[in-house]
Parts: sequence; C-alpha cells; structure tokens
Amino acid sequence: MKVLVSGGAGYIGSTVCSALLDAGHQPVILDSLVTGDPSFVVDRVFYQGDISDSALVGRIFREHPDVGVALHFAARTVVAESQSNPGLYYRENVVKSLHFFELLITAGCLRVIFSSSASIYQAPPGGGVNEKTPLRPESPYGWSKLMGEQMLRNLTEATALRALALRYFNPIGADPRLRTGAQALNPSHILGQLLATASGRAAHLQITGTDYPTRDGTGLRDYIHVWDLAQAHVAAVERFDAALGAETFLPINLGTGQGVTVRELIRSFEAVTGQTVPQKEAPRRPGDQAGTYAEIALAAERLGWVPQLSTADAIASALAWEKCRSASAADSRSAPEPLAEA
Repeated sequence: MKVLVSGGAGYIGSTVCSALLDAGHQPVILDSLVTGDPSFVVDRVFYQGDISDSALVGRIFREHPDVGVALHFAARTVVAESQSNPGLYYRENVVKSLHFFELLITAGCLRVIFSSSASIYQAPPGGGVNEKTPLRPESPYGWSKLMGEQMLRNLTEATALRALALRYFNPIGADPRLRTGAQALNPSHILGQLLATASGRAAHLQITGTDYPTRDGTGLRDYIHVWDLAQAHVAAVERFDAALGAETFLPINLGTGQGVTVRELIRSFEAVTGQTVPQKEAPRRPGDQAGTYAEIALAAERLGWVPQLSTADAIASALAWEKCRSASAADSRSAPEPLAEA
C-alpha cells in the first residue's frame, strides 16, 4: 500500500517509513525539513514542503492517486519551546493540521493515523492511564495535540474521514538497522542527555524535578523503543478498518505498560554502558508533569500489537546510532573538499 507520511524526515516518522518499507509498503514522504533530516529521505519518495501547501498536496495526490492512508507526524514537539512560543505551536500543530486534514478530505484520502501524545493526560495517582483517563494537558504542546484529536473527532463526525489517534508515550532508541535515529544535536529528551553526558559533550546530566509524587521523586515515564512504536504504525496501516470497526475516531495508547523513573532509567543506562553518569538536580521545567505510563490492552485488542523490545534494547540501539552518526560525521570532516567549478 502507498502511505502518505507527513513529517517523514523526522525521528519517529523516518523510523516508521523504514518499518513500512520492510513490511512491503511504499511511504510517500512530505516534510518541510525545518526540523527533519535530509539524510533520512535519501532514496525514498520525497516531497519537500509544508503540509498546508494546497498546491503541493494536490500534486502529491495527482502523482500518487493510490495512496490508501495518511500518517500525520509533522509537528513541533518540544514542551519547553511551546511554553516560550505558544503561538508557533498552535499555528504549526493546530492551524496547519486542520488545513492538511481538509486537503486530505478533498483528495479523497479518508483514512488518517494521527501522531498524538500522552502529554494530553491528567496524571492520576500511580501513573497508569488508559484511553478513558481524564485529559488535562499542561503545556501548549500538549494542548496542540489534544486540539488535533478534537478536530479529527469532529471532522469524522461530519465527513467521510476516519481516524486513529495513536497516543505515544516516550520513544527512545533507533532503527535496529541504524537507518535512522534521533537527529537533534542538543536533544531535550533524557536519553539524548544521557548520551551527551556519557560521551563528554555535557559535563553532567541535569535531573529536572526531584519532588514529584513518585517512588523516588523523579518523573515517571513509559520509555518505548521507537522500533516497537514503528511496528504499531505498520499494524495500524494494515488493520485500519478492522481496528476502527463501526467507530469513526479512536484513540489508542502506545507504550510498554510499565513506568520507569528518571533515576531508574539512569541506572539502566549505567548497566548497559558500564559508565557512571555524573548528575545534578534542578527544579522542574515549566509544563512538566509527574508522568504517566500506558495501559495498552486496547492496542493489543484492536491492532494485535504488543511491544517486543526492552528499555535496555532501546538504550543499546541509541548507543549504536550515536557511534554510527559520530563515525559518519568524522568521515565527512576528513573527506577532501570538492573542487569549485570554474
């Protein structure tokens, strides 16, 4: 099947494209490359541009009229940035997504899989959440994702559009074949900071928030291997109609079903690497929550999907990707300069 993938040059989108290719599907990528990595779309069907560019989206569907489903990843995703620049997040994640959804309807692409987030949940005591847990985002990023879901819910009630909203918890790791991985040079997520500290690029790991109501005071997260997350998207593409059944819109949690605190993740990292990570404590960041972990029974029921890989597997793949990326950078630095054209 051909699958339109907005944001397919990003960390998660590109990894899902690899999984789709492995499963025999053809991703058609649309990405502005504002944050995406151009190397992630080499040898893939790729269109550079904005999701709200009606001429470009129209061209994609003229050239690929057999696209069967759209995966919508394109979004700004940094919680702290959303606090300091909320207008950017509402414009990019909400306004442009609405335009994109309407363009899909016009093109007759009536199956959408939306990249949503666990940040929309109100964290309950204990941290476990299912799809019926009350929703209360605490950042403009989280609100932008909840608004995306609400727009889809309303559009599917009023039109022939149908949608799955996959609520991600905390993806980490890399494609096991090292085709793609986290591309940010200064990542805000905890594993990226651990890698930077272990490699000496950072002097220490900063633990932001040690007074949460969790078992050790640090934030509780559900760290899912990005390859498991990618396999869930393949299942959603292949089982889209069966997963929805008679419904027109359905949210589904994607996580491991287990909570891991920041300190526990650090200990796992130290066990995998054999290194001790220097640490400093810091106050909570604006918009951060105590955290949640996914209850994933619905994903097993509707998608036939359960995660297969461990936190240690994710850490090991992230380390391998870091070495691969560092080696590629070293090769590019040592390569001779191209001759200037006369």
